[in-house]
Amino acid sequence: MPEPSARRRINWRPAVRALHRDCGYVAIGLTIVYAVSGLAVNHIGQWDPDFVTFRRTHQLSNRLPTDDREAARSVLGELKITAPVRDVFRAGPDRLDIALDDRTLNVDPQKGTVLERGRRPRWMLRAVNWLHLNRGKKAWRVIADGYAIGLLFLAISGMFMLTGKKGMWGRGGILTLLGIAIPVLYVALSGGPR
Repeated sequence: MPEPSARRRINWRPAVRALHRDCGYVAIGLTIVYAVSGLAVNHIGQWDPDFVTFRRTHQLSNRLPTDDREAARSVLGELKITAPVRDVFRAGPDRLDIALDDRTLNVDPQKGTVLERGRRPRWMLRAVNWLHLNRGKKAWRVIADGYAIGLLFLAISGMFMLTGKKGMWGRGGILTLLGIAIPVLYVALSGGPR
């Protein structure tokens, strides 16, 4: 019978590395979604991460009919807007408002001017924010939970991939402690949730 020290040790590190690598590849797409959306939503006080607001002024070339509905049709025709009208109402003697789904047209019939105000979705960013903020269906919650579990696996398996001075008993351990200290210190110094 061989001595205990002579027994063959099972080297599990290659299997952990392979799982870590493959899980990391799968996580790339979701990480991009959550990172881009996180940056966008973190700055919600400075901008609207879902929509671009626009404001344009138009000068009409035709005189408008006196009937509000006919005037609205004339404005939409001249501006080549095909969106369905939600409402047309007289906001005052010199203002006719035309409400569409994504914008409002404030018409001054006497001056023949139109102030077009509205918003349009930001390409791609609105979709990633929708996913990140879990406004999707219940199925997305399962995907998001799976992603969170995958990140936990990546964090934990990453601690065991290297040995020696670059592993957990060297530089890796110091960097891990730094990563843990950042949120702990922030909560302690900021006063935390109230």
